[in-house]
This record gives sequence, structure tokens and C-alpha cells, in this order.
Amino acid sequence: MQPHVKEALRDWTDAWDKHQRTAQAAFIAAFPALTHAARCQCFGPTLCWKTPGEGSGKVCLDDHGRATIEFEHVPKAAVGHAMKETWGADWFDEGPGGFAEAEPGSYHYDDEQTYAEYAFDVHDDGTVTFGISYVKIDDIVTILDELEQALAEQRAA
Repeated sequence: MQPHVKEALRDWTDAWDKHQRTAQAAFIAAFPALTHAARCQCFGPTLCWKTPGEGSGKVCLDDHGRATIEFEHVPKAAVGHAMKETWGADWFDEGPGGFAEAEPGSYHYDDEQTYAEYAFDVHDDGTVTFGISYVKIDDIVTILDELEQALAEQRAA
């Protein structure tokens, strides 16, 4: 490989590494319970969390610069608040009150334009397990921030 090509590739790799580090920093700023973890099936940097009474999960980046969030057993009221603030109510056909008032069941949406996938399982115990896959980093940061704010309000109550 020619020296100028090697240098250009090295510059790109350095920029990509910085992109991943700054994305992780944004995730952690929005949702401080996240900590660094081993890589997951995304083949990219992964952050995990587990807080008794609030749930557990992970956020990862894939090698295309898209983010995925997979959270389990998060209080339904907090998820409802975060979803309503981010996308409004009834975007996923969960009803006009949003996920905070959604009946137990599964709610899914696949975005054919962006290939993003959204899956929410509302449980009988008042929690939600959800995955948001292949979305822009700023979308994940927004939902994490809203979720953290809702959980903080529940902690303070």
C-alpha cells in the first residue's frame, strides 16, 4: 500500500475510534448507570447497566455507526414518559396514553426507510422490555436522557 494511502486509512481509523468513544461518552452522559463492557453481537463498543428496581440492559454501536439499545424490565411509567417525550403517544399503536398506559403485549415497528427496528414488550408486572436497533446515535442519546429523567423522578418520589 502506498504511504499516502496508509496515512489516509490511519486518519480514518483514528477518526472512527474517536467517533465511537464520543458516542459512548454521550450515552453515559445521558444515562450515567451505563458502564463499559465486553463487546456484544454488535461487534462494537458496548455499555451495560443493572439497577435493582429499574432494570438492566445494554447499548452498543455496530460497525456502521448505528446504535442499539436493549433494556429489560424497566418500569412502565418511565418508559412511557421517555417514549412520549421522544416520539409522542400512539406512534407504536400502544394507545393515546402511550406506553405508560399500554396494555400488556408486544408492540413492534420496522422503519423501511432507515431499517431501524423497535420492539416493546409490556409485561403484566408493570415493566417493559424493549429494543431499539440500528438507529442514529442522537436518537439513542435522546431516549436515554428522557429515560434517565423519568427514573430520577421515580427515585425522588
